[in-house]
Amino acid sequence: MHPSPAILVLGNANVDLVLGEIDGWPVVGTEIMVERSEMRPGGSAGNSALALTGLDVDHLFIASTGNDPNGAWLRDAFSKNHSLWIVDDCPTTLTVGIVHKGGDRAFFTTPGHLDMARVEDLVARLPDAPSGPAFALVSGGFLMPGLRAGTSKLLDALHAKGWQTAIDPGWPPEGWQRPTMRLVKEWLDQADIALLNEVEAAAITGEGDPDAAAAAFAQGKASSHMIVIKQGAAGASAYANGQRFHASAPSVRVIDTVGAGDTFNAGFLAALARGEDLSQALTRGVTAASRAVSTSPRRYRD
Repeated sequence: MHPSPAILVLGNANVDLVLGEIDGWPVVGTEIMVERSEMRPGGSAGNSALALTGLDVDHLFIASTGNDPNGAWLRDAFSKNHSLWIVDDCPTTLTVGIVHKGGDRAFFTTPGHLDMARVEDLVARLPDAPSGPAFALVSGGFLMPGLRAGTSKLLDALHAKGWQTAIDPGWPPEGWQRPTMRLVKEWLDQADIALLNEVEAAAITGEGDPDAAAAAFAQGKASSHMIVIKQGAAGASAYANGQRFHASAPSVRVIDTVGAGDTFNAGFLAALARGEDLSQALTRGVTAASRAVSTSPRRYRD
């Protein structure tokens, strides 16, 4: 049996229909013409898997789809050599992304197959981690009730298989209510690496400054626990072993930011798996994300 690749991605994949740009929300009942549309594979975990393929990084992506034509289209959009699919008897989830001028966006998502996903199906398919640095990324759980309820179980199972774990919880559809915040803090305590954007970090900690948010996260955690805060055009910062690291982002013309943070996750973890240091990994992640948001068709490297 061949050893597992050093990057494992678990979570959501769905069909994305991206439309834009618009300048403010239209009046109800009106029709708005937009300059471009793109139907593409997406989802937080799916975007990371696509970025890893684009970066030519060996990985394994474990996810589900429905058994409808959209599901077949979605599975075909990913590398067959790097994907392990669970096919459920239901429609495939569809997300419509509306891009606003300046690159910001809003999403509308149907439940579909993500509502049917079961954490037990993921756990049953987990490979043992290879020797050396090996990272498992869990993302998109807020849109998957089964994964949301079973994330702690999944993280435990990954650790038992020898993986270092990274989690990108994303934004909960119901907002940051107290039970949600307690749940996320449990996940972040359990995972080895927390991957957040600055808005999520501020919402969870109440600290608008990334350094202050990271300090709040670090209380009571092992010094080896890593917090990464993605800051968009300002780059990204990482905090581990009592040190702060930062990588600035290059100046680019933004086309759309869908999947920017997921692309960062891919570049960042791939660099760590290659044995690069934290500063180098931040730069790799920021560079990949900057390239992705400024190219169409999307590219992840020169």
